Amino acid sequence: MKPILDIQNLTKSFGSLVLFHNISFSIGEGQRVGLIAKNGTGKSTLLSVLTGKEGYDSGSIIYRNDLRVAMLEQTPAFDPEESVLDACFNRRSSESHLARKNGRDATEFDEINHKGEPERVLRAKQILTQLHIKDLSQPMGQLSGGQQKRVALANVLITEPDFLILDEPTNHLDLEMIEWLEGFLSRGNKTLLMVTHDRFFLDRVCNLILELDDQTIYTYRGNYSYYLEKRQERIDNKRAEIARANNLYRTELEWMRRMPQARGNKAKYREDAFYELERVARQRIEERQVRLKASNVYIGSKIFECQYVSKSFSKDAPNAHPLHAETGTSPSTVILKDFYYNFARFEKMGIVGSNGTGKSTFVKLLLGEIQPDSGRFDIGETVRFGYFSQEGLKFRDNQKVIDVVREIADYIDIGSGRHLSASQFLQHFLFTPEQQHNYVYKLSGGERRKLYLCTVLMRNPNFLVLDEPTNDLDIQTLQILEEYLQDFPGCVIVVSHDRYFMDKVVDHLLVFKGQGVIKDFPGNYTQYRQWEALASKEEQEKKNGKSGKNRIAGNSGEGGTSRKPGEPEKPEKTEPTRKRKMSYKEKREFEQLESDIATLEAEQKAIEEALCSGTLSIDELTEKSIRLPKLKEELDEKSMRWLELSEIGA
Repeated sequence: MKPILDIQNLTKSFGSLVLFHNISFSIGEGQRVGLIAKNGTGKSTLLSVLTGKEGYDSGSIIYRNDLRVAMLEQTPAFDPEESVLDACFNRRSSESHLARKNGRDATEFDEINHKGEPERVLRAKQILTQLHIKDLSQPMGQLSGGQQKRVALANVLITEPDFLILDEPTNHLDLEMIEWLEGFLSRGNKTLLMVTHDRFFLDRVCNLILELDDQTIYTYRGNYSYYLEKRQERIDNKRAEIARANNLYRTELEWMRRMPQARGNKAKYREDAFYELERVARQRIEERQVRLKASNVYIGSKIFECQYVSKSFSKDAPNAHPLHAETGTSPSTVILKDFYYNFARFEKMGIVGSNGTGKSTFVKLLLGEIQPDSGRFDIGETVRFGYFSQEGLKFRDNQKVIDVVREIADYIDIGSGRHLSASQFLQHFLFTPEQQHNYVYKLSGGERRKLYLCTVLMRNPNFLVLDEPTNDLDIQTLQILEEYLQDFPGCVIVVSHDRYFMDKVVDHLLVFKGQGVIKDFPGNYTQYRQWEALASKEEQEKKNGKSGKNRIAGNSGEGGTSRKPGEPEKPEKTEPTRKRKMSYKEKREFEQLESDIATLEAEQKAIEEALCSGTLSIDELTEKSIRLPKLKEELDEKSMRWLELSEIGA
């Protein structure tokens, strides 16, 4: 099968900064591709180049003829006067760029008229409901940035393009929405290319990973777990290659240092090979030798006590509208209701819940930015908060990166008599010495967030409050932050939709259910979901058992059995239940199902192992990627029928 997109020898630079050089890769139909790279190395730029929004220096980008492409941008723009529904069908995006680039009529892509198309409108409503956007007539200008991003996501999903390009699709989605989107993108034969930091999402959706590193593309034919394994193999092999080159380089250097006359008659190829050897020997594998540990942190035994705090917002409250727009809450929304909690020393808590349930408001109440309606927060005298907010610190564009951090401190005390300079601290968070002397205006969005994180940690707090810290940070920075928080000797509160990050960092959850209902759960997010699934199953079984008894009793009429006033209720007579046996036909079907299920499970295991092997061709990978979801559906159907028959019994 021919690829739907073929990239050959693509190069892009900004002045002297080369983002990628002579990169080549292909994407075939049905492939779900994740693009991974450090902040500032060109992920979003590459997506813009592929959709024709930015030019490139050299190379070729070849799309299959008549391919319909839709792109979700990191920061979408809408007409503030148009309604949510109109915005969902407005296609002033990547397709028009691609159309103009390929010489086709661009106007056919600019807008899709939904008038008189009830099926399209119904589909739009269904997707918007899943994304918690309910007022379809609301002007876009009244929506928060996160809500606009969700409308933009609905925009690209509704029209079912041949190829989806998604830039950070999980940003501004709560956990429920992310899990819905996982299922949506995994079903069928969708082809997509996406940039995301959400490692659970990458693992469950993608079947091919592209890594942009050192101006080069590396391809891994599997999901995120497979990528981690093979990337480490690649780094180990590269490290061994550099070590061998260094050993040989020392020998060849002696030869090159001899008098020109001594090597005048030597083969020219050996001299040329020396310079190539020198290039390899001078390569560096970027790695951190030690974990950064902030051991010089003290916090007393008293942290904070949330003493029966209540908070709600009504339509008559001051500043009600901006808050509702930002959080998605509606008038008369209850955030906390007589809530009590005593925070323990060294506790690492995660806060989760749907958008608009009050997670960020709770944090602002704790920090004193918002006052409660009743109750109070009693905070210990030794507590020093470090707050990483969604809005972020505003930097001066004409400042250099190193100067931003030096304004806080030249050195950070990490305990045991050890200090890190501002430059060393930045380097630990992947700011190279060259990047440290760049001006702030040159930083990407992710690099600005990373710099903001450094300014929070440099102040040496003993209680970190992190509100959506994973948004726009690259995976390498997230790994560094995870290690830092795991070793952090103070207290931590994390508000995040990143399940992988939460599992790594927190040991306790507050689950905001909405309208002041908060579940206190001792464990991480995965453990909570497992508990929730088990509790839901038990509740369903309980309901089924109760309804079964009611059916057996068989009371006639809604009021039950009739009797005279004061007459004692007589026990109801019930016929003994007789378990029906399987018919001959059902027995044969049951036996066949057992055989079919075993065969399907074996095929599923073989396909999953093949997809993770990295040895499949594009055609084989596409074929198996198409087969796997169909196989799972067939397996589910047969398993359900097997359960139905097993209830009857032999």
